[in-house]
Amino acid sequence: MLRIITLNLNGIRSAGRKGFFDWLQMQNADVVCLQELKAQVGDMTRDFLNPGGFFGYFHYAEKKGYSGVGLYSRRQPEQVIEGFGVDEFDAEGRYIEAVFGKLSVVSVYLPSGSSSPERQAAKFRFLEHFRPHLEQLRRAGREVLLCGDWNIAHREIDLKNWKGNQKNSGFLPEERAWIGEVFDQAGFVDVYRRLHPDTEGDAYTWWSNRGQARAKNVGWRIDYQIATPDLAAAARHASVYKEKWFSDHAPLTIDYDYESG
Repeated sequence: MLRIITLNLNGIRSAGRKGFFDWLQMQNADVVCLQELKAQVGDMTRDFLNPGGFFGYFHYAEKKGYSGVGLYSRRQPEQVIEGFGVDEFDAEGRYIEAVFGKLSVVSVYLPSGSSSPERQAAKFRFLEHFRPHLEQLRRAGREVLLCGDWNIAHREIDLKNWKGNQKNSGFLPEERAWIGEVFDQAGFVDVYRRLHPDTEGDAYTWWSNRGQARAKNVGWRIDYQIATPDLAAAARHASVYKEKWFSDHAPLTIDYDYESG
């Protein structure tokens, strides 16, 4: 069994202080995908770089305290790829890929457009550039698992207040259509939804810090594990962990009946 976890940390130092690494040691995970490190090389302690039993790999943003993705693995990958070849977004530390035999595991952090029209425009540019990369991954004939914060809720079932968010970043019609095409045209599979097609509140992975959103479970499902069809078909169990909080996101764990060797 292959256990994969993905989590937007909202800062690796903050998550560490909240007990993330203690929790991680009890999860029996094979690969852990991290987003929003908010750290550079000089900020990374030994525990951050190689927590017990894991090899760590990271793609840092050039801007301090911003973005950044990482990946922990129980075994060393054969290859690690930082970035997907678009300078604007590679400078923001949004993509890292680890290659294990015929399997690629990717930690990806799509931009948020909520802070300004300029950032929404950047998000649309990312989507435009990332789609061909997804198609290239699909054509390679390998199993691919893309884990991370996609900053898009696909369907009405994926957020509590869908009616009030139809004109807001993360639930814009263009964004929803784009991720729908990742599934319907590019041929990837939303693994959580394959296992839990009708789950609503238990599926949410992010909550605003405003208005007691977490206490009221006014959440969004924007953290995904998105896989090629055969790998998705091997998924056996998926869960969102909410007993302790390390971030404004919750970890998504999925077990696959798959040997990555």
